[in-house]
Amino acid sequence: MKIRRRPPNPKVQVANLEYAIPHEDSRARNILEEIIWAKDREVEIARQRVSLETLKEKISSLPSTKDFKKSLEDCNVKPAVIAEVKKASPSRGVIREKFKPSLIAKEYLEGGASCISVLTDKKFFQGGFEVLVEVRAAVDLPILCKDFILSPYQIYQARAAGADAILLIAGILSDQDLIYLRKIAANLSLAVLVEVHDSKELKRVLSIGGFSLIGINNRDLTSFETDLRNTEVLCKAFSKEIDDQNILIVSESGLFDRKDLDRVVYSGGKAVLVGESLMRQENITKGLKLLIGG
Repeated sequence: MKIRRRPPNPKVQVANLEYAIPHEDSRARNILEEIIWAKDREVEIARQRVSLETLKEKISSLPSTKDFKKSLEDCNVKPAVIAEVKKASPSRGVIREKFKPSLIAKEYLEGGASCISVLTDKKFFQGGFEVLVEVRAAVDLPILCKDFILSPYQIYQARAAGADAILLIAGILSDQDLIYLRKIAANLSLAVLVEVHDSKELKRVLSIGGFSLIGINNRDLTSFETDLRNTEVLCKAFSKEIDDQNILIVSESGLFDRKDLDRVVYSGGKAVLVGESLMRQENITKGLKLLIGG
């Protein structure tokens, strides 16, 4: 998956004036590129409003982070469930009209979730770091900050809001980015779930080494179609490397019932990340218990 981090912006200079030349390649080729380009602008605005030093000062007074991976490993339910707090998505629009993050988090806790994932992207998912803060205040479960992280600043934002782990998406980051951002996360005692979508990305991540949590996304982020065979195929193809590096595999997207969870466990997945199917439940606690228990 080739994603351009920034739109090409060819310019022509006439005298002392510079003009941008509109052209076909200046438009995003898919929704993921559109999200990434918007994210760059969002981060720059956030930097102007809250300095990195301010975030560091806030972090210095926070309690220690919770062990995200251990919570998944120690779960009696197989696979462990990372339940997601998500109001909307680019492909589905608004998923839950009555969106009360603290209440949803408590329902997840009661339903048996091992960890919680919080969407913090505003423009496309209608989330935010304020949602993460609210969830952190409501429950003691480990929390994953799920966003399109491109810079260290966002990692500080996640830690300051109360996250215990962050998501890094291999498809939008170079090898050097992954290594550098992982180092920043480690310095802040944050776990890293690195997300892959295909064999090329998984091979890259395994070659870098040092990642103990890998998420296999069953959703094609260019078309937004889902297929659980992605987890099955990748786990089988890279089973030796996954075992040798003691990696916990998290299957993401397209999980709606116990049969789906059983497919993941049979394939070698130890955890699942479930959002939409739970967000659409009238009774989230009951829905999660049914998903886990079958």
